[in-house]
Amino acid sequence: MSYLTIKKDELREKKAYWTAKEIAQQPRVWQEAEQGVKDNQAQLDAFLTPILAIPNLRIILTGAGTSAYIGDALAPHLSKANGRLFEAISTTDLVSNPSHNLLQKIPTLLISYGRSGNSPESVGAVDIADQVLDNCYHLVLTCNPNGALAKNAKNNAKAFSLLMPKGTLDESFAMTSSYSSMLVSTLCIFSPDSNQLATAVRWTEDLLNNDVEAIKVHAQKNCDRLVFLGCGSLLGIAREAALKCLELTSGKVLSYCESPLGFRHGPKSLVTEQTEIVLLSSSDEYAKAYDDDLWAELVRDDAALSIFRLDAKSFAQAEVLDDIWAGLPYIVYCQVLSFFKSIDFDISPDNPCPSGEVNRVVQGVTIYPLAS
Repeated sequence: MSYLTIKKDELREKKAYWTAKEIAQQPRVWQEAEQGVKDNQAQLDAFLTPILAIPNLRIILTGAGTSAYIGDALAPHLSKANGRLFEAISTTDLVSNPSHNLLQKIPTLLISYGRSGNSPESVGAVDIADQVLDNCYHLVLTCNPNGALAKNAKNNAKAFSLLMPKGTLDESFAMTSSYSSMLVSTLCIFSPDSNQLATAVRWTEDLLNNDVEAIKVHAQKNCDRLVFLGCGSLLGIAREAALKCLELTSGKVLSYCESPLGFRHGPKSLVTEQTEIVLLSSSDEYAKAYDDDLWAELVRDDAALSIFRLDAKSFAQAEVLDDIWAGLPYIVYCQVLSFFKSIDFDISPDNPCPSGEVNRVVQGVTIYPLAS
């Protein structure tokens, strides 16, 4: 048995088993996440339908770190798909500046993401929202049935908790299948598309079956900076890709994300001969024109160590995916790339920061009481 072309015994020796397994299981758990939504559809409809009918309802997608980036990726797509505004605001912002981010008299649906459901800001954001807002509802997506988010939702008539598939409570330090399963579940609730999901699964399975060795070669390039570029929903995916690289290489590769248009406005100055650039290309023809312009410019500049483009062609696929769904195979590519960079640095992907400066579940955060 092997994951990402490496046998289990070798993965355990490298302390990389959980990360490899959890990256590789994603096509399966996405299908299980879709089924989980279908299995809970009646309860979800009973909870959400009257809430979504409230005039002037505000919808906030929230989480910390990787969990926040779920909202960053989803908000543009869900706003367009539903014809109403979905906002992504991290729990770290909600907790530290509630008066700037929560509007007391506006009814609000807070959609909270949490792998463990125990991070201080995740729990604190729910509590603070209930204190600040006159009318607040909670939809919780979590991988841990025993976490505080899930437990607190059980006895709250204004809350509903949806559990992710078994095995998505990632054992590894970095969130991979937990991240993507919560993203897929939200899509299946608010913008379901079984055909797009099936295509994303097929792209990703082909990647994992056929392209891992090529990604391993890509990972061996001697870079010290890695830039991920994407627009719209793909900017949120690029943000998560940058974090995965930073986490799994324990900061040895500095990573950055930006939109293709935004990259010219200063950030492009970070490009050196040891910089790799990965462009997450849009399938939207209008947005893609800007991707193409920057790509051509980067090729002309010939200043980076390498530039690589993720699109249907690079995945050897004929079918087109909407950007949010393409983000699924794209993020898996970036996870695998970061995994092998970690291995190349002789860092443990399962615990890249054994000294404890950064923890799997954030520690040391004090949630201060609000002034009355």
